[in-house]
Amino acid sequence: TMNTFGLIQIGLILSSTTIISSLQCNHLPLQQRKVIENSLKLLDKMGKEFPQQCLREKMSFRFPTQVLQPRQKETVGVAIEEIFQHIFYIFSKNLTLAAWDGTILDQFQNGLYLQIEQLEACVIEKHTQHCQSKEVSRLKLKKYFQKIDCFLKDKQHDLCSWEISRAEMRKCLQLIDKVTRKL
Repeated sequence: TMNTFGLIQIGLILSSTTIISSLQCNHLPLQQRKVIENSLKLLDKMGKEFPQQCLREKMSFRFPTQVLQPRQKETVGVAIEEIFQHIFYIFSKNLTLAAWDGTILDQFQNGLYLQIEQLEACVIEKHTQHCQSKEVSRLKLKKYFQKIDCFLKDKQHDLCSWEISRAEMRKCLQLIDKVTRKL
């Protein structure tokens, strides 16, 4: 859970970002790259090495990579925003058994939250032919993240299930990183 101070901080940052946001939309891919690099660093710092005892529990969730390969930049933006929202949601509950540094987790969540806000401000829903592909990718992502969510629930959010999920989120962010470099 995020403390009130964290939320106040986010509030302050957000009110100041909306003013600059129109200028920033042009620099969004560059900004995203920084956020993703930072998020990956935080993910690594959050916990220690992947626990050996969790190796045999490894799961393949199969990220739907096609959601990041449409022809329109906007559609990719929407997909990335969705992914961030899902990651934010997954990392915001039942974390008692995850052996992670709380402060770093908060920073990770804050970074995602700000990025979601930025993307929402910049990705103007273009209700044209992309609608269909957006819906399709939305459903694919929902399915993918539901698998992770169910996996965590099945394992009662134990240490290994969190570590496996953290490793999976890493892969996720690395994929986004690859895509934003090409944008």
